Amino acid sequence: MTGEHPIRVRLEQDEDYAFRVEFDEAGLDALLVDEQPPLGEGRGPNPARLLLTGIAHCLAASLLFALRKYGNGPDKLRGEISATLIRNAQGRWRIPRISAELYLPDGNEQYLHLERILQQFEEFCIVTQSVRQGINVDVTVYDAHRHRLLGDKSFEAGS
Repeated sequence: MTGEHPIRVRLEQDEDYAFRVEFDEAGLDALLVDEQPPLGEGRGPNPARLLLTGIAHCLAASLLFALRKYGNGPDKLRGEISATLIRNAQGRWRIPRISAELYLPDGNEQYLHLERILQQFEEFCIVTQSVRQGINVDVTVYDAHRHRLLGDKSFEAGS
């Protein structure tokens, strides 16, 4: 990829704090977003949930790409992502930290070049690397045996 590639999203207010979101890619359905009560009616995801969704999807897609690049054909990956809203010094809500967990469908012994994959897949995640400039994003990867392969505990080959 060379040069700039603009990404466009269009919003149109539906009702109160609910907006219809249209994406620049042809053929995608509009998405309804809304604030949670009491401000909105919660008829769709709010901005914080969309942020988490973007990070989780980008990480999972980057991990899947890296696994396939090294000849692995995993079944379905899973992930969970969470954040806690905290008020800053001015009393405004902020997300200071995000925790993402990715789950491989098989034990780590089933994957080729897993150590190398885990060392580099995050670098290809556009959203996470962009967000990390202002928000700490912690990423943890687990296998089907619930072994932590990446995160606070360092990766141990063969475990």
